[in-house]
Amino acid sequence: MSAPASFTPVMPGSAAPEAPAPTTPKRVPNRGGTPNPSAAAIAAQFPGAVVRTEVIWGETNVYVDRARVLDIVRWLHDDPSQRYDYLSDVTAVEFRDPEQPMQVVWHLRSLPYRRFLRLKAELPKGEPLEVPSVWSVYKGADWLERECYDMFGIRFAGHADLRRILMWEQYHEGHPLRKDFPLRGRFSRAEQLRQALAANPEARYSMEELTIAQAFEDIPEDMQRRLAKGERTGE
Repeated sequence: MSAPASFTPVMPGSAAPEAPAPTTPKRVPNRGGTPNPSAAAIAAQFPGAVVRTEVIWGETNVYVDRARVLDIVRWLHDDPSQRYDYLSDVTAVEFRDPEQPMQVVWHLRSLPYRRFLRLKAELPKGEPLEVPSVWSVYKGADWLERECYDMFGIRFAGHADLRRILMWEQYHEGHPLRKDFPLRGRFSRAEQLRQALAANPEARYSMEELTIAQAFEDIPEDMQRRLAKGERTGE
């Protein structure tokens, strides 16, 4: 049996030892300020892909062409001058203004360079709610993209298993974080109760995700024997 590969931790700031020590920012302006250098690097690497750049409360927001999202994210992750090795969140924003586009937002962190970058892609009204998936770059995007799909209805093209994650797969009321979603749901309380009573609880899980028979086979043999005798465990 071969020895496991050694693990080298990534130390924050290790790629830029000449950078000053981190300090708590003070008197940060609401708008303006020094942008993250990665914003200019993206514009240089992908001509025409950057729509605009904003610095709000000291954090850089780069609006990009949604068709180029995957290419940009992969470059930010792989390029030695960027090394954005941590995807902290994927989410969306819908505004009350019906003419304002919905936004998909990626929060990226470069631990070696101590940088934070927020990528945004706008989805104009009337166009498909779809952007490229970044799952092939960050496996942690799996559940984040599923949640965004579940709550907002945004599809992530290329995701390996895009389906609901918070609401059950047979949920028919829509996407709860959309601005047009009623606070009480689309169905009446009576209809919601009827559906809840008529639902098969096991149907709320995918069979490939939760199969009692498969789970039983994975349990240690001594516990299988105890369960077969009717013994209750875990209580």
